[in-house]
Amino acid sequence: MSSTVSASPTRTFEVRHVQLARALFAAMAALMVTFSPDHSAEVGLAVFSGWAIATALVLLLSVWLVHPAGERAAAIAIGVPTLVAGMVAGLPGLRSTTLFFVLVIAWALLTGFLELLIGTRRRATDEYARDAILIGALTLALGVGLLLVNPAYSLEYFITEARQSFVLTGITIGVGLFGGYAAVIAVFLGIAGFSPRRESGPAEVAAAPTGTDAAGEHA
Repeated sequence: MSSTVSASPTRTFEVRHVQLARALFAAMAALMVTFSPDHSAEVGLAVFSGWAIATALVLLLSVWLVHPAGERAAAIAIGVPTLVAGMVAGLPGLRSTTLFFVLVIAWALLTGFLELLIGTRRRATDEYARDAILIGALTLALGVGLLLVNPAYSLEYFITEARQSFVLTGITIGVGLFGGYAAVIAVFLGIAGFSPRRESGPAEVAAAPTGTDAAGEHA
């Protein structure tokens, strides 16, 4: 009489799906900043708002669809402030250069620190912890980089080939930094999402029944 082997249910969605979704939205934000001739606070906050809300929804949905009980705090801790920041940035009447720098810096320093801290604490037991550490560090770097930009900065320059004068402002630099950040994390999360992961540990392999054992059961 053959024995019945019960397998633990597998989830339809995994952490790699969260990474790929985040990579997709980050790539869209990077493209919008790159190909937009307008790097004003209004455009920068609009792009940030859309990206932040979409990313937050992915993180918050992963609480139920991806992470088991006991491992959901990280997605909530990062998703909630990202959602709040995206909603604030989405209010057209409040959009200004000051809001862009204050909001994005505050969001970057808070969520970057949280993701870096969570990844550091889980690096011994979670194979995705290294990804969280790098994303957290990059987000912190965005916050620090924006802190170094003077929002009131303005430089007028002339390009001979174009026969036209241009003005480089603090908000132009700030929006460009966010676009660069989005491009970097899009590439990294895309690579991380497609990278092969460990499917089973040594203990699981050792516990798997061999052909000889299976034959013995039927003898």
